[in-house]
Amino acid sequence: MRTNKILYGVAYYDEYMPYERLDKDVEMMKRAGINVVRIGESTWSTMEPSDGEFDFYHIDRVLKAMGDAGISVIIGTPTYAVPAWMVKKYPDIMVTTREGRKVYGARQIMDITNKDYLRYCERVIRKLMEHVSNHPAVIGYQIDNETKHYGTSGANVQAEFVEHLKKKFDGDVEKMNETYGFNYWSNAIHDWADFPDVNGTINGSLGAEFETFQRGLVTAFLSWQADIVREYKKENQFITHNFDFGWKGGSYGVQPDVNHYNVSKCLDIAGCDIYHPSQSNLTGAEVAFCGDLTRSLKSDNYLVLETQAQGFVDWVPYDGQLRELAFSHLASGADMVEYWHWHSLHNSFETYWKGVLSHDMTENKVYNELSTVGNDLNRIGDHLVHLKKNNQIAFMVSNESLTALNWFKSGGNVEYNDVVRWLYDALYEMNYECDFIFPDEQNLSRYKAIILPAFYSGPEKTLVNLKEYVRNGGTLIGTFKSCFTDENVKVYSDSQPHILNECFGTIYDEFTTAKDVYLTGYGFTNKAKAMAFLKAEGFMECLRPYGGQAILRYEHENWGQYAAAVKNDYGMGHAYYFGCMFDKSTLKLILREVMNVAGIMPNDGSDGFPVIVRRGVNSYGKNVAYIFNYSGKEQTARCPFMQARELISGYMGQLGNTIKLPKWGFVILEEV
Repeated sequence: MRTNKILYGVAYYDEYMPYERLDKDVEMMKRAGINVVRIGESTWSTMEPSDGEFDFYHIDRVLKAMGDAGISVIIGTPTYAVPAWMVKKYPDIMVTTREGRKVYGARQIMDITNKDYLRYCERVIRKLMEHVSNHPAVIGYQIDNETKHYGTSGANVQAEFVEHLKKKFDGDVEKMNETYGFNYWSNAIHDWADFPDVNGTINGSLGAEFETFQRGLVTAFLSWQADIVREYKKENQFITHNFDFGWKGGSYGVQPDVNHYNVSKCLDIAGCDIYHPSQSNLTGAEVAFCGDLTRSLKSDNYLVLETQAQGFVDWVPYDGQLRELAFSHLASGADMVEYWHWHSLHNSFETYWKGVLSHDMTENKVYNELSTVGNDLNRIGDHLVHLKKNNQIAFMVSNESLTALNWFKSGGNVEYNDVVRWLYDALYEMNYECDFIFPDEQNLSRYKAIILPAFYSGPEKTLVNLKEYVRNGGTLIGTFKSCFTDENVKVYSDSQPHILNECFGTIYDEFTTAKDVYLTGYGFTNKAKAMAFLKAEGFMECLRPYGGQAILRYEHENWGQYAAAVKNDYGMGHAYYFGCMFDKSTLKLILREVMNVAGIMPNDGSDGFPVIVRRGVNSYGKNVAYIFNYSGKEQTARCPFMQARELISGYMGQLGNTIKLPKWGFVILEEV
């Protein structure tokens, strides 16, 4: 099932309200243009106050009120926050991690493999589905909530992991010893019965395999839930999940604890939760990155199931930002924007994670601005729904490389997601749009350029495919810490980067960290002013080009003999390799050349950040351009179409016309 309109809504918890106000909330939602709410995912103890006693009072009254008002409902399975009575009866439900068993209180502290937990999950899901699946207001189901493995590593998980290894190595324990290098420090195991607690391992290959296994537990758990829900859901109802991301003060990068791509296969529509900086730190990059990643999971439109209205104290938006952000999600291909949450809580842990309404529950600036979005969407939403992209650039991202680099730090503080965002953010600011692909992608030729950030750990077949992609005319950008180990985190024993060294035109066998190292080259004319600083605490690979051309070199009395970045023509294609991180201005210069070589043009209408252009084709088959001003000062842009209509104002423009963008403002142009 696909939505046939832009869904605009809030998470709503009748169970949390300080006093009776459902009718008032529905009336306020209608005035604001809200057309969907999500309910239920956090309230197991209310649905099942004691073992086997079910009470759907709050679900029923919200369904009736929303249904009568024409507001659709997404229902969440309540399995991510367990009731106290369950843990009292079955203490083993609490997750055991390397730090020990968790104590009841917070959410997401259960063992998702525990048989008693799963038995209770299945019962409450089935009872809930029996109760709600026939209600006409219900359009879909969210299974669980921001699910992860929570570090589960108790005895039952350890036993399952050993069985997993037996299957992987066909029962041959000596083959495992050789693959993982267990002879080191007497770690070799000669009888499966002697397999130790994996929490104590110092072996990165084994540790990374266990984390891959843990991610697989999440895939199995959510797929199992989806199968149960699918038994009850109607043809016109969908199954989704709200993926979250690697966190660095907000949604930042690839999630280390879930393989989103694998899980997404059990969903009808991919969904996500996106939280980001606001106020003067708002750039739109997090919205674009997380949206592009989620859209790429199923190569289709997606749902934003949570994003902030007010949120933390430093996230409270400036005037205009909430409106700009709502349309920013749509510009990446979202078919839904939903705020967490409607009201601010009056008790407990998230009291100061504020919703649309503040604690006084009255209309405010956020509500009024949100209302302008809802009412605009009611007018023009059919021109915005199902936006399709035809991007020519793809990032190949890898949970396995992320995990392996956590085991083997680069020498500086740089992490996998830092490398991904270093490259993504530069392209974003230059108005190039990107998809994301994964290591098993076979159809590489659909992209003119592929970015390979810190692809530390991967199978040879992926590297061979990338080499053939370049040979056949593609353009590839690789970075340091790529093509270094196989999928078992065993270092390849030939010249680095493995398999692709001929393609990149360089090899290296030294890498270090150094202070006061600069970069020269790439047309720098005034070295004193234009030398680029090395980033990431000076981590650097000492590249020795053979066949390739050094485009950056280290400026240092010792390291000056080595290249920092190399480009190479290989077959009919082109390859670039960066041996270190460097400043954004230099990166943009090189990326501009790369994209020109690949025949890729940026989105027209702006010379770059803070004016960002996002494009696609709408359900009418018309080209659409969103042009955003992510700054507190007025900016100008250019009309990119021969003739266009601004969808909100109705203004007609022609190619090259100057468009004034107020601070934190935007336009949506449809080609006519």
